[in-house]
Amino acid sequence: MEAVRGLALALFLSAAFAQGGYAFLVVLGAAQYGGRPSPALERRLEAALALYRQGLAPRIAVAGGRSPGDRFSEGEVGCRYLEAKGVPKEALLCETRSQNTYENLLFLKPHLRGKVLLVTDAPHLPRALFLARLLGLEAEGHPVPGPYPWAYWIREGLYRLWLYLGLKPLPGGKGLKTLPPSAARSPDSPPARP
Repeated sequence: MEAVRGLALALFLSAAFAQGGYAFLVVLGAAQYGGRPSPALERRLEAALALYRQGLAPRIAVAGGRSPGDRFSEGEVGCRYLEAKGVPKEALLCETRSQNTYENLLFLKPHLRGKVLLVTDAPHLPRALFLARLLGLEAEGHPVPGPYPWAYWIREGLYRLWLYLGLKPLPGGKGLKTLPPSAARSPDSPPARP
């Protein structure tokens, strides 16, 4: 328990040392409900907005696809939210096809140049950084504080252990994917017609 508290403290303090010079702030996906951000996604967006206003990066990338039956994607909802808060459309990169953290980063990778700052929940950040580095991204992280249950911390710890052991990204998953040809186009552009 003491080790978890130490990790949490280290993650929160790391945000205080963010110096800027990032090419992008990258908001990792979280649920949206009917075109509105979930509380988790809203916390991430607000954190990114504050970092953007502090001048840590000139652009914000928001990632996340849509769940079956949803009208909107997480990336689309996040970009609309930030635009409504005053972030210029040209400062936003909206990825709308990914279904998990690995795909968030994989699909954004062709569009990210330079150092990026990942913005996500504190328990999720170590796994997200591991995956970003696995993909060759120059990434640092900003842990978003929140009311995270212990089960979330434990689940993320188990996911990290799973990855460190070189196993598939998630139990029951199909392994790490390669970049699909469609990901090379702009994340917010319509798919090519057959």
